[in-house]
Amino acid sequence: MRLDAHRSVRGILVTNRKASDQLIVALDVPTVLEAAGIVENLGDAVSFYKIGYQLAFSGGMQLADELVRAGKRVFLDLKLLDIDNTVAKGVEAIAKTGVSMLTLHAYPKAMAAAVEAASGSGLCLLGVTVLTSMDDADLVDAGYHDTAETLVARRARQAFEAGMGGIVCSAAEARAVREIVGPDMAVVTPGIRPAGAAAGDQKRVVTPADAIAAGASHLVVGRPVVAASDRTASALAILEEIESAA
Repeated sequence: MRLDAHRSVRGILVTNRKASDQLIVALDVPTVLEAAGIVENLGDAVSFYKIGYQLAFSGGMQLADELVRAGKRVFLDLKLLDIDNTVAKGVEAIAKTGVSMLTLHAYPKAMAAAVEAASGSGLCLLGVTVLTSMDDADLVDAGYHDTAETLVARRARQAFEAGMGGIVCSAAEARAVREIVGPDMAVVTPGIRPAGAAAGDQKRVVTPADAIAAGASHLVVGRPVVAASDRTASALAILEEIESAA
């Protein structure tokens, strides 16, 4: 039943995609004013935006509503994790906003509660496997005994079994994840850097073309677009790279 509840969302997100549906620009900025300026600056070049903690806690939920009303798609990267009932109530509230994607950490009980709460809403729930800022040494420091690759694979299987709409993972793991979850789930990859761009604080990064070739369905790009001197040109170059890899 859980798999059926999200099957339509999976199909919508992964089939018949245009490049503009695959590029998600991360509005990782401190104020709504700055984020709104970026959206205005990018105009029709970008149709999908990610709002994370920093912006969400600074008025970003209102901006999300405005973006949805303007015909844009919104990915809320809130990485929910709590007791089952709390996760469910949060997902129910977010599903009513009309945003397209929501992240939660890929723990089986949390995912099961979220899938039940989102059933019939059209909200695509994404399971966060291993943060792209973490490598094997970081996992050891955090008390895990698995490598990043092993933990990503385990959580991808659990997300598929729970009926989640997709997975968030590094593009370096996208090929292995795609083999696990099949063709219908979204595979969303942050840590994307066009050729020649600085890696920043991301330890596992891949170019847009390589990510698409590896099976990613959506690419999250922040600084290479947001911090560019010509944001539109940067976004269009990434879209061209996505199209060339399709």
